[in-house]
Parts: sequence; C-alpha cells; structure tokens
Amino acid sequence: MAQLTVFEDTDRGKPLLTSRDTATIAAELRKIGVELEQWAPLAPLAADATDADVLAAYRDDIRRLADRGGYKSWDVIRMFPDNPKKDELRAKFLDEHIHMEDEVRFFVEGTGMFYLHADGRVHMLLCEAGDLISVPAGLQHWFDMGPSPRFCAIRMFTKPEGWVAKFTGEPIAKSFPSYEAQTA
Repeated sequence: MAQLTVFEDTDRGKPLLTSRDTATIAAELRKIGVELEQWAPLAPLAADATDADVLAAYRDDIRRLADRGGYKSWDVIRMFPDNPKKDELRAKFLDEHIHMEDEVRFFVEGTGMFYLHADGRVHMLLCEAGDLISVPAGLQHWFDMGPSPRFCAIRMFTKPEGWVAKFTGEPIAKSFPSYEAQTA
C-alpha cells in the first residue's frame, strides 16, 4: 500500500499531509492529474515467475488500462541490489524531468519513490507491491529506487520506443529526502 507525504516545494519542514489511506492518497493525487490504483493478480505468482507469467497474471488490468489510455506496449522491469548498473540507473532519474507521454508503472513487488512536483508542492509517493501510478505527460517529477533497489514493475507505453526524459535543469530534487532517508 502506498504512502504519500506532501510538502510545500519551498519548505521541507513540516509535511502538509502524510497518509497511507488509499482513498485519501488517490484523491490528493487526482488534484494534480496523477492516477493511483491497486491491482491484485488473477492468480498467485511463483517466486520464479517469468516476465510472461507476470504479464499474464495482470492481463485484464493491463488490457483495461491500455484501452483507456491508448497504451500500445508494455514490459516488465526488474531491479535487484546486485545489479552492477544499479548506481548508474538510479542516478539517471534522480533529477527533475518530464516526459512527453504518460509514465505508467505497476509495482508487482518491491518499492520505489516518485516525487511529483506540481502546484507549488512536492508529493512524495512511496509505491509498494500492488500499486499502479500513472504520471501524466508534462508533469515534473523524479524517481528514486534507493541504493539497494528491489522491485519488479510493469511499464506501459504509448510509443513502442518508450518514453524519454527531458530534464528541467532545476535543482529541487536535491533538496528533498532521498528514498533511504524517507524509508529509514
């Protein structure tokens, strides 16, 4: 279940909101155009589930979302602490950026932190297994998977080549708590 912490973008002092209540989080995120859903697999997944098994377990939700959002392709990404490129991959999305298409992620297992910057606020959303987030095109954000990443996620795209980050050049991401500071 997700956790949301909201700050003014100029004041990292006391949070304006902290919640683990799904309805509260979804309502708060809708205000900035972000969707949050929770999905359950059609059948339990084995510990050694393949990417095809993962996609099959969530096929009805994937199809529903693809039809609604116009997504043309989807895949599975897995990240583990022993990945030799984990630091490089983490650094790639730690700076504020936008995409020209929606960024859609469903966390099959593990966690990751989305930082959503809109309307003078930063919404820190810890996504966990079962959480689907859809960040609309053009919304300023960054993502932190932590120093020892562990997750499996389904990604959805409107273009076969996927999305490309366009960095804002703003240093705001460096002034908010990191994944490990927030989850300690």
